[in-house]
Amino acid sequence: MRLDKFLKVSRLIKRRSVAADACSASRVLLNGKEAKPSKEVREGDVIEIVYGKGSLRVRVTNVVEVTKKESAAELYEVVD
Repeated sequence: MRLDKFLKVSRLIKRRSVAADACSASRVLLNGKEAKPSKEVREGDVIEIVYGKGSLRVRVTNVVEVTKKESAAELYEVVD
């Protein structure tokens, strides 16, 4: 699955266009490297999203095309 779509489906970022913009602005890292919105995401990958003063690192646990809001958090686990 594309990185921008995964960020939207998992609800880490609210809209796909915002996710694509964040990737293009080098604010999203995939396995420690800057990633384009079209980069493929697989289970076990580590995604880091850099916000204003902080960041969020998560490990992908599941990749699905569609999920409900209640189960979106099951697609990843937060890592320190």
